[in-house]
Amino acid sequence: MSSPITLTVGTTSVALPGDLYWSDETAWHPVAQSVERSLTGAAIISIQARSGGRPITLEPPVALASWMPRFTIELLKAWADQPGQQMTLTLRGMARTVIWRHQDGEVMVARPVQHFDDVQPDDAHTATLKFMEI
Repeated sequence: MSSPITLTVGTTSVALPGDLYWSDETAWHPVAQSVERSLTGAAIISIQARSGGRPITLEPPVALASWMPRFTIELLKAWADQPGQQMTLTLRGMARTVIWRHQDGEVMVARPVQHFDDVQPDDAHTATLKFMEI
């Protein structure tokens, strides 16, 4: 059974589907490294521990999974529309301070499970959410 995932701003918390998949969890490393060449051709290597910036992309594990109601999508969109909005993401029992990853373009890609002309707040949607840990 999946553990609950929540996103909180101030006193408002939103429960996200527990089966959302952290798709880029192993793609980030806490070490930054750059290599340049000197005029003699020698390698100049700089290595430093990263402080923040870890991407957290939450997406449905398969198509049409991880349903959430439209009113949740609308609240997440409102939060994404606030520049620099800090949130607390609780994932696998660990709280992380995150912001939306606006530098990547779309921070949330949401789609209705079934489109209806008469949109209702509880219509089911799936969504991919892009955060960055700060």
